[in-house]
Amino acid sequence: MDKRIGAQYYTLREYTKTIEDFEETCRKVSEIGYKLVQISGTPLGAAEMRAVLDRYNLEVVTTHRSFDDFEKNLDEIMDYNRTLGCKLCGIGSMPGWARENSENLSRFICEANEMAARLAKEGFYFGYHNHAIEFAKIDGKFIMDRLIEETDKDAFRFIVDTCWLQVGGMNPSSYIRKLGDRAMAIHLKDLKANIDFTTEMAEIGEGSLDWDDILQACEEAGAKWALVEQDVCRRNPFESMKISYEYLIGKGYC
Repeated sequence: MDKRIGAQYYTLREYTKTIEDFEETCRKVSEIGYKLVQISGTPLGAAEMRAVLDRYNLEVVTTHRSFDDFEKNLDEIMDYNRTLGCKLCGIGSMPGWARENSENLSRFICEANEMAARLAKEGFYFGYHNHAIEFAKIDGKFIMDRLIEETDKDAFRFIVDTCWLQVGGMNPSSYIRKLGDRAMAIHLKDLKANIDFTTEMAEIGEGSLDWDDILQACEEAGAKWALVEQDVCRRNPFESMKISYEYLIGKGYC
């Protein structure tokens, strides 16, 4: 596993809406120490972002676009990722219609397999990012189990979110080991329990997830990249990203 830590730019989405803000974000991310990034949540074009990323020695390892985008613009998505220099083309979630019933889920899986096959021919991978919804059952079976069992194990990979696994009732470490190298990228995100019976996303090490076991599971599974993500931050997002980075530095990452 690459020991360089990645920054998921969805965390910083409010600071990537213009190319000027994007440059400032890349500067701050690089100064914290991040070496890898995921592009997500920005409207900017690939070429203008690539020029900035190169200036700050930041390497893109995956992206997120909508499934609707994949359906309508797959060739453009391949060009987008090609320009950014990454092979893992991710979707943030399945569309709502795919979760309505078993027939719709089958349709989604069929369409995703077709997309994954097209991507594979061009040297790319299809990446599926999980939330907790995949651990709902349709006709008595977890959605996630069908995604694993009915998709191509080489072309269809997973962008695994540790926090959402926990919310979905799964043990993150066990599930990463179960996926093996299909868990191509890992979103490292903590879950904090509060005394008022609520939970919230938290900086790495400030919640209740077992990070020693999770990071060991990533190594054993053969995951390629680990990226820090925090959808909602209690602090300034850059401060949150710095806290998580420093925690991971203490675990042997760089």
